[in-house]
Amino acid sequence: MGRVFDPARATRERLQVLERREKARAEARAVADGVAETVALSRARGGAFSKEGGARPGRETPYRRQTGLEWLARKGRLTPLQAAAGERYGDAYRRCGAAPSLGSTLEVQPGSTAGSGPTIGMVLKMAEGRRRAEATLHHYRRQLLGQADLIAACDLCCGKELTPREAAGGDRDAARLEAVLKVALDILAAGHAG
Repeated sequence: MGRVFDPARATRERLQVLERREKARAEARAVADGVAETVALSRARGGAFSKEGGARPGRETPYRRQTGLEWLARKGRLTPLQAAAGERYGDAYRRCGAAPSLGSTLEVQPGSTAGSGPTIGMVLKMAEGRRRAEATLHHYRRQLLGQADLIAACDLCCGKELTPREAAGGDRDAARLEAVLKVALDILAAGHAG
């Protein structure tokens, strides 16, 4: 026996579908507004963002936070050699800060891959990588002659990946920090080439 068409029921179902769609659109608009507000606040503090590719038709293009070096390079304020030197410094800096996550020595399982903790081999490998990164970072800092301003500029813009304005807290100090960073990167680039 066929179903009898009920116009009132069809109208209610159609309204429910339309209400769900409108609710989803309103939520998407609220999320997009929240993201835009967050990005605007970060930009006001000196953060750099790009919107490039990755979006599906009918969807908002996602934001991607730019590192300080990326931002300076895109603006044409760094040479490729300076940018490469900054990347090397930043890699070593971040590797030094990446401590292995060991909650307790009881979590280490000798020779076992079972259990929640890393094996001793994994812990030793992470520690050796970190030790090499510390030696590399120490070498870069020696190239900078231990000058606190040069090291701080590299730590902030290369290591912590902040834009000069984010790191300095204002435009005037950002220009000074950018100039100091360029000197430091020139020294590091020359030391790498030689």
